[in-house]
Amino acid sequence: MSAAYHVPVLFDAALDGLALQPAGTYVDCTFGGGGHSRGILDRLGPEGRLFGFDCDPDAAVNAPDDDRFQLIPENFRFASNFLRIQGVKKVDGILADLGVSSHQFDAEDRGFSTRGSGDLDMRMDPRLPEGAEELIKRMGPDELTSLFRQYGELQQAHKATRAIQQALKEADAPVISTAWLQTVLAPLAPYNKRNQYLAQAFQALRIAVNDEMGALEDLLKASLQLLDEDGRLVVISYHSLEDRMVKRFMRAGNLEGDIQKDFHGRALVPFDKVTGKAIVADAEEMERNPRSRSARLRVASRNTLAA
Repeated sequence: MSAAYHVPVLFDAALDGLALQPAGTYVDCTFGGGGHSRGILDRLGPEGRLFGFDCDPDAAVNAPDDDRFQLIPENFRFASNFLRIQGVKKVDGILADLGVSSHQFDAEDRGFSTRGSGDLDMRMDPRLPEGAEELIKRMGPDELTSLFRQYGELQQAHKATRAIQQALKEADAPVISTAWLQTVLAPLAPYNKRNQYLAQAFQALRIAVNDEMGALEDLLKASLQLLDEDGRLVVISYHSLEDRMVKRFMRAGNLEGDIQKDFHGRALVPFDKVTGKAIVADAEEMERNPRSRSARLRVASRNTLAA
């Protein structure tokens, strides 16, 4: 693995959160550069097993040559189905380091970054039928505005939509690149917040293209059946939408965060929270790895309500 491919965030805290058992079975939902996976393998014994998921074909080059490891080149939202094919019904831990890898940000032709210029693509899985360019051209103004408001938390999101659609009209065959989008949106950025504004806009498009929130929903729901009793769910998120969903799910076992009660009024919660507040990177890690500044790690343990 190239050290530049991806620097794993909150490495020790994530592995500690899994409470790894030498003979356990674990899932790394976001294999990427393999940093977390290698850490897990280092703590597993000869009988341990680790399954990695990553729909980005670039990640395959980082797969360790280890009989205990298997890389499945699919989105983690399908983890339950593909593990069942492997004969795995229960696992002892699930780790998901959400968001975009350093490699994906640095590959200008993938379209994830506001640095440089490349195709406005943003697909983590190149098999997806629609990239960001096609999405922008297809969506109507209300839908695009809602996307920027919900996933990018842009204030006055309608102005971003108006600027994009006006720019599309003014050119017969516009070259839709990351540089084009930056040029269109930069004049709307608040004073001294250009980079933040553009990052939020790019984030919104990326989330929509890859249906990231839908994938996270599917994974969280699947964890209820996948995790064995006392199995650990460890999730690292990078924006408030993800973190809020994870927090609610770990609290109540559902996406709404509503705690169900039995006939006697006792709470029916399938998880015990291992972390109270989210774990964040310390100053040293933030200095060494700026990506960690927005990271929030939460850990929960599947309790005796496990199926």
